[in-house]
Amino acid sequence: MKKDIGSDFISITDEEGNEFELELLDVLEKDDIFYHAFIPASTGKEGEEEDIEIVILKTVEEDGEELLATLDSEEELTEVYELFIERLFEDGDEET
Repeated sequence: MKKDIGSDFISITDEEGNEFELELLDVLEKDDIFYHAFIPASTGKEGEEEDIEIVILKTVEEDGEELLATLDSEEELTEVYELFIERLFEDGDEET
């Protein structure tokens, strides 16, 4: 089964008031928490090579509203990052 990648974009504002756009790569659920993997929507100037960082956020509920938040610990981030990487390579294996 082929998935559409890169069809969802969001704009977020960080704690310092900086706004930027992210492109959704994948969503997974672990322990009843939804985690979202994003990459920056704009990756610098055309022709420039740039390391692309994956941004992982989770869905939290605050005052009855669903919000995206950073992960609570380095351990949680590492564990979820590895799950996303496994899924990425599984999808690549299925296409060959």
